Amino acid sequence: MTPIRPTGPADAPERSTDDVRLQRVARQLEGVFVQQLFKAMRDTVPQDGVVDGGSGEQMFTSMMDESLADQLPGQWHHGIGEGLLRQLRGALSQSAAGKETT
Repeated sequence: MTPIRPTGPADAPERSTDDVRLQRVARQLEGVFVQQLFKAMRDTVPQDGVVDGGSGEQMFTSMMDESLADQLPGQWHHGIGEGLLRQLRGALSQSAAGKETT
């Protein structure tokens, strides 16, 4: 069974603007990681074949990788973004605690 998630703004827990910004940054970092992962995987495939797409193929695959990097992390339930978010939250709370004591 899939867990039931809040469907409306009244059911959603209150989130601070810092938390929303952190989630956006974590998703962007996850997207950059995925895009670099695709690029590294593509670099392992030999390019000297019968059909060589040239610069057009390179541009298309780069755009496709960018699009996939934007879409895929949103479909992962326990992706790298969650770990990044925890780390960034911890760093933000430590920074805020350090500012309060000084």
